[in-house]
Formats: sequence, C-alpha cells, structure tokens
Amino acid sequence: MLFFLTAFVLSYIWLMLGVTIGYHRLLAHRSFKCPKLVEYFWVLTGYLAFESSPIFWVTTHRAHHRYTDQELDPHSPRTSGLQHAYYGWIKQSSYPAHMLPSNLTKDMIDDPIYRFLEQDGDWLRGHVLSGIIGFGSRFLLGFIVGWPIAMANLLAALTVQQLPLLLNVVCHIPRLGYKAYPTDDDSVNVPWVAFLTMGEGWHNNHHAFPGSARHGMKPWEIDPTWLLLRAMKFTRLVGWMHEESATSEFKLPVKETEAAVTAL
Repeated sequence: MLFFLTAFVLSYIWLMLGVTIGYHRLLAHRSFKCPKLVEYFWVLTGYLAFESSPIFWVTTHRAHHRYTDQELDPHSPRTSGLQHAYYGWIKQSSYPAHMLPSNLTKDMIDDPIYRFLEQDGDWLRGHVLSGIIGFGSRFLLGFIVGWPIAMANLLAALTVQQLPLLLNVVCHIPRLGYKAYPTDDDSVNVPWVAFLTMGEGWHNNHHAFPGSARHGMKPWEIDPTWLLLRAMKFTRLVGWMHEESATSEFKLPVKETEAAVTAL
C-alpha cells in the first residue's frame, strides 16, 4: 500500500505540474519562454492527465479571461450555473463563434503536434483521442514497470483531470475565498485549492496579473509551480520569465463585451 501511495503522490505532482506549467502558465499565458523540447515535455505531461487537446484547453482558457464572468465566459458559475461551469461546457461538439482558435490561439495552430491532437476542432474526437492515448499509455506502462505503478499513475491522472474543473467553479464563488485585488469579476484566492493545484488556487492574484508566472504573491501564498519555474530558470531550462509581486501596481483591465465579438 505504501508503494502504491508513493507512486500515486509522485504521479500526481508530475501530472499536475504538466497542467500548471505546460498548459496554463506557458501555452495559455506565455508567462515564460523555454526551448521547444522543454515545452513539449510539460505539455505532453499535462496531456496525459486527460486535459484533451492543448489548443482546445488554451482557447477555452483565453476565452475565460477575455469574458470573465460575463455571458460569453465558457464556464462562469455566475452566468451559467454550477453544473455547466463544472462540466456542462465540455459537452459542446465544436467551438462557438466567439472562441475560435483562429482568433484566440494563432500562436499554436501551426504546430504539427498540437494540430494533430486538436483533431480539426472536433471536440468529441479530440476527447476520444485523449482517452485512447491516456489509457493506452498506462496499459503500456503496466507491461514495462508493473501494474501497481501503472494503476497509481492512472488514478493520479484521473484525479488531476478534475482539479482544473473544480477550480473553475470554486475559485469563482466569492464566499469560498478572499479577494486580494479589486478585479471586476468573481475570482477569489482559495488556499486549499492552491495546495491541491501547485499554486493555481491563488486565482484572484492570477486574474489581477494574468501574464505573471508567479501566482502566490504574499509570503504565505505558497506557489510550488513558480518555485519550480525559478529553479528551471536558474538551470537555463527557462529563459525570460514575467514575474509580478505583491508590490506590483494593479490596473483594472478593459473587458470585451458581447458587441465586440462581431469584430473578431
């Protein structure tokens, strides 16, 4: 049992970092630069956590920031309810007009690996491919290193898959956390979510400074993802990195409205 739990915890940390470093802080926000091999390592790690196509994930997340807690936000508890915010939005078959990759992820659509995983923008095909690769890789892992490790890794992946979905809801319900910056949305910092997600739960900080590789601003807001990025920068695996701090000046961002969508 101890061996299984150790394999689970190590797998959980590795896979969660794939989501936080690869999908979120690198692809979605370009908060740092790194060699392409380093990018692929972290992004494909996140992919193994059943996060589906990187283009799908990043497009959705950028739309969330563009229309936070407005009608066009793909997963806002305020406008669409808890069920839709948690998983209902995933049931669509393709991109709505206001969140096309050709507009929101121009920096990714020419990458051959990301384009293959995207499956021509068909959400169902993209999710199915993610499932085939995710479960298939654990089946192969079982033959190579043994089934206890493979099953622990699979359980960790399925657990990690749920954390961004949970964050989308919990960190946008004001009564469940605290607001460090007066953003014009419902984003809040939730310490226990930050603990489970390697620092992603400092969500109000993130909405205040979305381009920052650092999410935990105060000394007690521990951000393991940022600490690892700092270590990677020290070892030259990361080059430029944008880092805000608690002393950074917050400016209320200009939000796009539904009327502005017609200009896309």
